[in-house]
Amino acid sequence: MNISKYMLAYLCGLLSLGMHPGTWALDSVNQGPHLKILGDNLQASDEKALVEAIGDIDTQHLKIHGDLQARDERTLVGIIEDINAQRLQSARDKLQQLVKANPKFKLAQLIYADLLQARTRTITGFGTYPDAPKETLANLLDEARVRLAHYWAPTGIGRIPASFIHMDPVYKYGLLVDLARYRLYVVKNASDHPRVVADYYISMGKKGAVKHKRGDQRTPVGVYHVTSQLQANRLPDLYGSGALPINYPNEWDKRLAKTGYGIWLHGTPSNTFARAPRASDGCVALSNINFTDLTKFVQVSRTPVVITNQAKWLQPEVWAQQQTRFKQLIENWRKDWQSLDSNRYLAHYSREFQARKKDYAAWVAHKKRVNSTKSYIRVGLSDISLFHYPDAPKIFVATFRQAYESSNHGSLSTKRQYWQQEADGRWRIIYEGPA
Repeated sequence: MNISKYMLAYLCGLLSLGMHPGTWALDSVNQGPHLKILGDNLQASDEKALVEAIGDIDTQHLKIHGDLQARDERTLVGIIEDINAQRLQSARDKLQQLVKANPKFKLAQLIYADLLQARTRTITGFGTYPDAPKETLANLLDEARVRLAHYWAPTGIGRIPASFIHMDPVYKYGLLVDLARYRLYVVKNASDHPRVVADYYISMGKKGAVKHKRGDQRTPVGVYHVTSQLQANRLPDLYGSGALPINYPNEWDKRLAKTGYGIWLHGTPSNTFARAPRASDGCVALSNINFTDLTKFVQVSRTPVVITNQAKWLQPEVWAQQQTRFKQLIENWRKDWQSLDSNRYLAHYSREFQARKKDYAAWVAHKKRVNSTKSYIRVGLSDISLFHYPDAPKIFVATFRQAYESSNHGSLSTKRQYWQQEADGRWRIIYEGPA
């Protein structure tokens, strides 16, 4: 039996990595030649298994099992490879074990039922059950595709997320959300360089990425941090096993006049295993078991969250050069402030600078007046974090604890700066204020 043409149609949605979720429709598998998959006569045991497999698919609540562990995803990949190589019995055996171990893993149930049916009748597409809602099946296939893409075309192996320039040791972990891949990566702040130590499938806003206004059902892109942790018993069931609010809108969002609020990382309702790739109103949703696992890496106010349209990755040596360059910018700013040379110090600020109701001219006048009253200034920085701003290659954000001492004043504060590379190639501060 030759099934290569069948698999080309049957798996097109799973393996076509260049498509965005929602663009693959069930009808697409019917546009090719009529595919006949005929096998041996169905045995009584097979018929019973087929009935059980189809019967276990609740067509009103058809969902992929969101509590998949990496092992189960790898098993699914192996099954698809078996099918592609025409090792159908091996695929059936593995599927039988997989659905027994994960009875609510609906994708496996569908493929298992399809393979059993393929022995006796024509199969023309994925999940060809007349009572199953097409939208539900399409969502299921979308989720399967993005999960499998993570294994078919892994990203970032041996490389470092470009957004993660530097984190002082007080930051144990950071989170990177790659919306293009529907994946959240846990990035450990290792002694030599950041390392990905865990990752999870996520669901994003129904209308996609880059939030602009309240109610647009988009997920924001930017550098944020976890502001609190909310337990499940304090929340509606919609949020599942808990929530981690982030500080959207941040200072840069507000400067761009973006609106909205209540962007969280959270779980899923108790009657749901996972959500389709685009199913939230703007939040980042994980399966409950994955959300619970994620919380062990999170420290409130100490966990940066970088949400990007598409993550970029650097070789370690390139990342090290970048880190040195940007850390030096912060150090030069600190030393020039201590120098009491206002011209040197203010050369670090852009003419587009705005902060605390001051534009560039007002800021310059204020700092010159203040500095003229000092006989010395000492500035110490600690708890430094530096991040490239996602989708804005000429912006980076610095956050740090600042210990300020002068001849007539002293303070301890947490500060945030946004730096911009300008037309002359120099990096200058366009925003500065409390974090």
